[in-house]
Amino acid sequence: MRTTAGWRATGPMALRRTSLKRRELRPDDIAVQVDYCGVCHTDLQALHDHDPHARAPLVPGHEFTGVVTATGPEVSVFSVGDRVAVGNIVDSCGACAMCAAGQENFCHSFPTLTYGGIDRQDGSTTLGGYSREYVVRDAFAYPLPSGLDPAAAAPLLCAGVTVWEPLRSLGVGPGSRVAVAGLGGLGHLAVKMAVALGATTTVISRTRDKHRDAHRLGAHDLIDSTDSQRMAAARDTFDVIIDTISAPHDLAPYLKSVAMDGTLSLLGYLGPLTIEVMDLLVGRKRLSSAGSAGHPATAEMLRFCADNGIAADVEVLPSAQVHTALDRLRRNDVRYRFVLDMSDLD
Repeated sequence: MRTTAGWRATGPMALRRTSLKRRELRPDDIAVQVDYCGVCHTDLQALHDHDPHARAPLVPGHEFTGVVTATGPEVSVFSVGDRVAVGNIVDSCGACAMCAAGQENFCHSFPTLTYGGIDRQDGSTTLGGYSREYVVRDAFAYPLPSGLDPAAAAPLLCAGVTVWEPLRSLGVGPGSRVAVAGLGGLGHLAVKMAVALGATTTVISRTRDKHRDAHRLGAHDLIDSTDSQRMAAARDTFDVIIDTISAPHDLAPYLKSVAMDGTLSLLGYLGPLTIEVMDLLVGRKRLSSAGSAGHPATAEMLRFCADNGIAADVEVLPSAQVHTALDRLRRNDVRYRFVLDMSDLD
């Protein structure tokens, strides 16, 4: 077994620096020195729910960039020294219809998650990127384009690809009218990508002081979601609304803002919600969702971001300040993504 340093959960919202075990390289594995790892709301939720008496260890982190330090004998795509990125999926069955379609994120036997997943070969629990090294199948690592800053690129592997998937599958491009509901880790990247795709892009937010940020990110307008008159005036306006709001909320005002044959795509809150079917019926409106992406879309997203100068707005902290990052994220005190610098684990 390989040994590395990392941050392991010891209880709800508590992490301790410790030694971690990584598997020896299989023939199609690469070892990655993790340089930067994004801090996601999923990490926050996993730590909040963690049982300190659980047998399975918890090491969060599923959006990271780094450098290849070793390769298995069957690896031909990567070499030692290559810059790579890894997202929230590190394996899948490779045989089902979804995997065959390049949608490993929808694998019928469930994809292996970067942390808290079950390794398909030895049954061990996967440990995430809050560590100095990660061992991963070469098919689930991506070359990091030279035009992307490795710290600002790390969140693209989760937040970025989560919004990219619906933007692409819904055909957003020149002439599209897109609204992004919620301007946080997901939302700010959705704005940047929609604008770069050529869409007329509007932010819908209840936070009035984000007007300046919305325009800086390239949005053409911002609608205050608490302003009933502005929301009413937006009725039947948008071809696509990317809803990144992470808390339960009333969908009716957003569905009313969708144009005929348009789509409201829910990405932020994935729990139970109630809708009035009439809000879908009038205008043949569609309600959809998406989660992560498969290999082809993730690789496409990274190339698109490099070509268009898109990366996350990040605040980089040494990994020793992980508790500060988590506490501030819990209070929504970040614009727009924390990234941990893992070099202090050396």
